[in-house]
Amino acid sequence: MTMPGKKLLFVSANRHTQPYPVYPLGISYLHTYLAQRLPSYIFRTFDFNLHSADDFRACLDEYRPDYIALSLRNADDVNFYSQESFINGYLEIAGIIRERSKSPLIIGGSAFSIYPEELFRLLNPDYGIHGEGEESLFRLFKSLDQGSPDLTIDGLVYRNGSGIHENQRKRYIKTPDLDFEQELLGFYWDKAGMVNVQTKRGCPYNCIYCTYPLIEGHKVRTLDPDKIVHTLLQLYEQHRIDYVFFTDSVFNISNNFNVELASKMIDLNLPTRWGAYFSPHNLTLEHLQLFARAGLTHIEFGTESLSDTTLKAYGKHFTADEVVQVSADCNVAGIYFCHFMIIGGFGETEATIDESFENSKRIENTVFFPYVGMRIYPGTALHRIAKSEGILKDGDDLLQPVYYIAPGINYDTLRLRAEQTGRRWVFADEDVATAMNRLRKRQRKGSLWHYLKK
Repeated sequence: MTMPGKKLLFVSANRHTQPYPVYPLGISYLHTYLAQRLPSYIFRTFDFNLHSADDFRACLDEYRPDYIALSLRNADDVNFYSQESFINGYLEIAGIIRERSKSPLIIGGSAFSIYPEELFRLLNPDYGIHGEGEESLFRLFKSLDQGSPDLTIDGLVYRNGSGIHENQRKRYIKTPDLDFEQELLGFYWDKAGMVNVQTKRGCPYNCIYCTYPLIEGHKVRTLDPDKIVHTLLQLYEQHRIDYVFFTDSVFNISNNFNVELASKMIDLNLPTRWGAYFSPHNLTLEHLQLFARAGLTHIEFGTESLSDTTLKAYGKHFTADEVVQVSADCNVAGIYFCHFMIIGGFGETEATIDESFENSKRIENTVFFPYVGMRIYPGTALHRIAKSEGILKDGDDLLQPVYYIAPGINYDTLRLRAEQTGRRWVFADEDVATAMNRLRKRQRKGSLWHYLKK
C-alpha cells in the first residue's frame, strides 16, 4: 500500500493590485522544481489576490497541510505619496496560520530577502529562505521528512538558543523549469493582461538604491533559452496567452544570450509579444530591431534621471546622451518605450532637475513615470549614505517606508515644470488605474501605458 505524500501549501500574501495584479511567478518556479523532485508530495497554492482571509481559514482547516510556504513580495507600495505598508497584512496572515495549523511555517520571497532578520523576528516562522528558494526548499523538506532539519542549507534563516542566523548563499541553480497553474493563469490573464517569465537572474550593476543584488545576487545566471521558448509555446498553445513580461532586473545584460533567445523565438515563429525592463546602456539599433522581430513591443527603461551629474550620484552606468539616442532608436524600431525617473534622490539639486526636464524635450513619443525620493533599503549604498548624513541611525526600522529626500528642492513646482516640457509625465499619485481597467474590460492585453502618451 502506497503511503500518501506530504501536503505542501504555497501562500502568496500579495494583495497589491496597482496598476495591475502581478502573477506570483516565484511560487510557480518553486512548485515546478519541487514537484519534479518530490513526486509523492501533494501541492496546493493559495493566492490572496483571488481569495479572502476567511477563505484561507477554510483552506487550512480542509487541506491540513504538513508544510506551509509563505511568499512575501513587497514590504510596501514604494510610493512616496501614499506610503502604504503591507506588514500588517502579513502579520494577519501569519496569525491565521498559527491559529489554524501546527505545521512548520517557512517564509521567503523578495520582501523577506531584503529584511530576513526583521521579518523573521516579527512573523516568527519556523524557517526562512532568503534569495532563490528552489534547491534550498528541496533540501529543507528532505531533511525535515527525515526528522532533523539541515541547518547548513544555503540561504536558510533559522533560530536557535543564541538567536537568529542567516546562512550565506554560495550556489545558484541555472535551469529551472516553469509550469503555470490554470486557476492563477485565468485570473491574471484576465486582470493583468500578461504573464511573467524570467530569462536571467542576478544584476551586476551598482545603483545605490537597488535591492536586486540583495534578492538575486550580483552574479548573472542566464536560464536555458530552449526551456524559455518551450514555456512561451506552451502558454500560447494551451492557454492562448500571447503576451509576457520578462521580469529580469535588466533584460539587456547578456546580449549574446539575448540574441540567441530572440533568434529561437523568431525561428519558431512564436506569436508571443513581450515587454521587459531595459537599461539605456549596451543597446544598439540592431539589437532593438532583432528583438522587435522576436515580438518585443514595450520597453520600460530604468533611466531615473536625464542629468549626468545625478546619474553618476545614483550609481548609473550610462549618460543622458545615451538615453536620448536609445530612445530615438526605439522610435525607429517601432517599439513603445517609457522612462522611470527618480526626482529628489541622493545628489539631486534644482539645477539637475531642470537639466532632466530640459533633456526630456529631446525625447519624443514616450511617457515619463517620475517617483519622488528614494526608498531606503537595508544593505544598499543609499542606506550607508543616509546613516553617514545622520538621516538614519543604526537600528532604525526600515520595514516601514523611509525615503531619502534631497534638500533644497521646491517639490511643489514639479508638476508645473513637467507640464512645461510638453512631454507626458505621469506622477505616482495620478489615477491611471481607472483608464487601464477600462481598457482591460475591452480585452486589451499587454502593457497599456503607451495609451497615456500625448
